[in-house]
Amino acid sequence: MAKSVVRGLYKMMEFPTEGIFSKVLAKSDAANHTLMCMAKGSDISEHTSTRDAAVTVLKGRGTFVLRGKKIRLEPGVFIFMPQNAPHALRADEDLAILLSLAG
Repeated sequence: MAKSVVRGLYKMMEFPTEGIFSKVLAKSDAANHTLMCMAKGSDISEHTSTRDAAVTVLKGRGTFVLRGKKIRLEPGVFIFMPQNAPHALRADEDLAILLSLAG
Protein backbone atom coordinates (compact mmCIF):
# COMPACT_ATOMS: atom_id res chain seq x y z
CA MET A 1 0.00 0.00 0.00
CA ALA A 2 1.32 3.45 -0.94
CA LYS A 3 1.76 5.99 1.84
CA SER A 4 -0.25 9.21 2.01
CA VAL A 5 1.47 12.43 0.90
CA VAL A 6 0.50 16.04 1.56
CA ARG A 7 2.49 18.81 -0.17
CA GLY A 8 2.19 22.58 -0.49
CA LEU A 9 2.86 22.92 -4.22
CA TYR A 10 3.21 26.70 -4.34
CA LYS A 11 5.82 26.66 -1.56
CA MET A 12 7.76 23.95 -3.41
CA MET A 13 8.04 25.86 -6.69
CA GLU A 14 11.61 26.74 -7.64
CA PHE A 15 12.21 28.46 -10.96
CA PRO A 16 15.74 28.06 -12.30
CA THR A 17 17.40 30.85 -14.28
CA GLU A 18 17.31 28.44 -17.24
CA GLY A 19 16.06 24.93 -17.86
CA ILE A 20 13.78 22.82 -15.70
CA PHE A 21 13.46 22.01 -11.99
CA SER A 22 11.49 18.86 -11.20
CA LYS A 23 10.51 17.23 -7.93
CA VAL A 24 8.77 13.86 -7.61
CA LEU A 25 5.86 14.38 -5.22
CA ALA A 26 4.54 10.83 -5.00
CA LYS A 27 5.25 7.57 -6.74
CA SER A 28 3.52 4.20 -6.63
CA ASP A 29 2.94 1.20 -8.86
CA ALA A 30 -0.19 2.96 -10.19
CA ALA A 31 1.07 6.51 -10.78
CA ASN A 32 3.91 9.04 -10.64
CA HIS A 33 3.24 12.73 -9.80
CA THR A 34 5.93 15.33 -10.47
CA LEU A 35 6.08 19.10 -9.99
CA MET A 36 7.91 20.67 -12.92
CA CYS A 37 9.05 24.30 -12.92
CA MET A 38 10.34 25.65 -16.22
CA ALA A 39 12.30 28.88 -16.66
CA LYS A 40 10.93 31.44 -19.11
CA GLY A 41 12.09 30.56 -22.63
CA SER A 42 12.85 26.90 -21.90
CA ASP A 43 11.21 24.08 -23.80
CA ILE A 44 10.84 20.34 -23.97
CA SER A 45 11.13 19.01 -27.52
CA GLU A 46 8.56 16.64 -29.00
CA HIS A 47 8.52 13.21 -27.42
CA THR A 48 6.09 10.45 -26.41
CA SER A 49 5.40 8.49 -23.25
CA THR A 50 4.59 4.81 -22.91
CA ARG A 51 2.04 5.75 -20.21
CA ASP A 52 -1.13 7.82 -20.10
CA ALA A 53 -0.35 11.27 -18.69
CA ALA A 54 -2.06 14.40 -17.42
CA VAL A 55 -0.72 17.95 -17.15
CA THR A 56 -2.26 20.58 -14.87
CA VAL A 57 -0.94 24.16 -15.18
CA LEU A 58 -0.35 25.75 -11.76
CA LYS A 59 1.44 28.99 -12.66
CA GLY A 60 2.65 30.89 -15.72
CA ARG A 61 1.95 30.75 -19.42
CA GLY A 62 3.24 28.78 -22.36
CA THR A 63 2.37 26.64 -25.34
CA PHE A 64 1.74 22.91 -25.39
CA VAL A 65 1.67 21.01 -28.68
CA LEU A 66 -0.29 17.75 -28.59
CA ARG A 67 -0.42 15.72 -31.82
CA GLY A 68 0.39 18.89 -33.78
CA LYS A 69 -2.34 21.00 -32.12
CA LYS A 70 -1.24 24.10 -30.16
CA ILE A 71 -2.80 24.55 -26.73
CA ARG A 72 -2.38 27.79 -24.77
CA LEU A 73 -1.11 27.08 -21.25
CA GLU A 74 -2.32 29.20 -18.34
CA PRO A 75 -3.24 28.42 -14.73
CA GLY A 76 -6.13 25.97 -14.50
CA VAL A 77 -5.62 24.29 -17.88
CA PHE A 78 -5.80 20.47 -17.70
CA ILE A 79 -4.56 18.23 -20.52
CA PHE A 80 -4.93 14.45 -20.74
CA MET A 81 -2.65 12.57 -23.13
CA PRO A 82 -3.02 8.92 -24.03
CA GLN A 83 0.17 6.89 -24.23
CA ASN A 84 2.33 7.38 -27.33
CA ALA A 85 0.78 10.78 -28.18
CA PRO A 86 3.52 13.11 -29.51
CA HIS A 87 3.78 16.29 -27.42
CA ALA A 88 6.08 19.22 -26.65
CA LEU A 89 5.93 22.40 -24.59
CA ARG A 90 7.46 25.84 -24.24
CA ALA A 91 7.44 28.26 -21.30
CA ASP A 92 6.62 31.82 -22.41
CA GLU A 93 7.14 32.89 -18.78
CA ASP A 94 8.13 30.95 -15.67
CA LEU A 95 5.80 27.95 -15.84
CA ALA A 96 4.83 25.38 -13.19
CA ILE A 97 2.92 22.21 -14.03
CA LEU A 98 1.85 19.07 -12.22
CA LEU A 99 2.67 16.05 -14.39
CA SER A 100 0.87 12.81 -13.53
CA LEU A 101 1.82 9.55 -15.24
CA ALA A 102 -0.37 6.46 -14.94
CA GLY A 103 1.06 3.03 -14.28
